[in-house]
Amino acid sequence: MIYDVIIIGSGPAGISASLYTKRANLVTLIISKGKSTLEKVGNIENYYGLEENIDGKNLQEIGEKQAKRLGIEIKKEEVVQIEKSTNFLITTLNHTYKTKTVILATGSARKKIDIKGIKELEGKGVSYCAICDAFFFKGKDVAVLGSKEYALHEAQILLPIAKSVMMLTNGEEAIDKRAEGIEIEEKKIQELKGIDHIEEVTFEDNTSKKIDGLFVALGTASSSDLARKLGIKIEEKTNHIIVNDKMETNLSGLYACGDCVGGTLQIAKAVYEGMIAGMSAIDYCKRK
Repeated sequence: MIYDVIIIGSGPAGISASLYTKRANLVTLIISKGKSTLEKVGNIENYYGLEENIDGKNLQEIGEKQAKRLGIEIKKEEVVQIEKSTNFLITTLNHTYKTKTVILATGSARKKIDIKGIKELEGKGVSYCAICDAFFFKGKDVAVLGSKEYALHEAQILLPIAKSVMMLTNGEEAIDKRAEGIEIEEKKIQELKGIDHIEEVTFEDNTSKKIDGLFVALGTASSSDLARKLGIKIEEKTNHIIVNDKMETNLSGLYACGDCVGGTLQIAKAVYEGMIAGMSAIDYCKRK
């Protein structure tokens, strides 16, 4: 089956986009896993149509119920990769989906990395994209920083290329302690060392491991993580996806909206941009 549009993210931007694509009779799928930023918001007073205050979690649930009522399919899965050929190929941990268009709306939150030396070694062996940079580490010893599905997927991309692959969970429990061919290290990291290139990771118990590269894959993949793997233009200082006034990225058929494109981080803005992205996807499908 080929969907007309797959929307990644079920927050205000993603749900808003889906309402327009569905009403235009496009076969629409929303894929979302993890909590939306909206769910962390307390009382909301500054959004149109609210007779009383509402918290973000309830507003999120109302949005998803509205989408389901219109017959929009929502799957609770984590997207780990997007590829483009004739159509887009969306990969989750257990499934693969084909679609004509993609709307990225997973927000911009990235788990804070508080490890000594990591910023200084970015571009010097520290990477945020295995599929982009794996080639440079052929036959070398590499590590992936992370403990969940996204990190495991990045490690599996590296396996056929690198000499050895290790997952560094930084004190968290690994999602799969017996991942074939991947060494799991759950110790808390103290520091990354290297001068012109990463050379070593040291742990709080004063032990260390020699590595030639480190791939950061914390938590779940954000919109910018997924976009970067496709060569989508990103504002590096802010990590926001660059779009035009139609929410189009530089890759035809792929759109982004909401917090992941920056600007004022408000529900009203996300809903507006979701509407624009949805209408742009409709126009694209009509032209094709």
